[in-house]
Amino acid sequence: MKLVVVSAGLSVPSSTRLLADRLAAAVGRQAQVELEVVELRDLAVEIAHNFTNGFPGRRLAAALEAVTEADGLIAVTPVFTASYSGLFKSFFDVLDKDALAGKPVLIAATGGTARHSLVLEHALRPMFAYLRAVVVPTGVYAASEDWGAEGLESRVERAAGELAGLMQGLSSVGRGKPEELPVVPFAEQLARLAAS
Repeated sequence: MKLVVVSAGLSVPSSTRLLADRLAAAVGRQAQVELEVVELRDLAVEIAHNFTNGFPGRRLAAALEAVTEADGLIAVTPVFTASYSGLFKSFFDVLDKDALAGKPVLIAATGGTARHSLVLEHALRPMFAYLRAVVVPTGVYAASEDWGAEGLESRVERAAGELAGLMQGLSSVGRGKPEELPVVPFAEQLARLAAS
């Protein structure tokens, strides 16, 4: 299974990338995945050019293809002005509108204060719902004080388990013959994940 991480961190080193790496490692402990990381900082100019000329550059086209072909996605952004960064939003604006339909996505964000934690529910979750992605129930927000504190690792593990479960469930469904596939309502799948 292919797991793609989209990181919108701007600095080096970046707490956004650090959180993305922790989430990817946690998914990797729960499912066998092939990992690819898309650093949006490196694609900023190509994203801007795509808006003005309508065509992605070579590296942006490869990143868009990776996200489209992924079995699961981890999307992590820093918080700017109480929402996702403009670079993060711009990347998903140039992505094909059907690329994330039905795709499992884990959302995460970093910020300087815990007061921005609702960005997950008020900005990221609605955007991915609009793109028809299947967003895992647990989002992960890491404020500056969360690094090294109790609680962050358990949220990372829980969210990673939910993503791994959805990825494994969807890929096992894709490998079967249609007459052999059990029909499990999505609400029941989420209830099973929440109970585990």
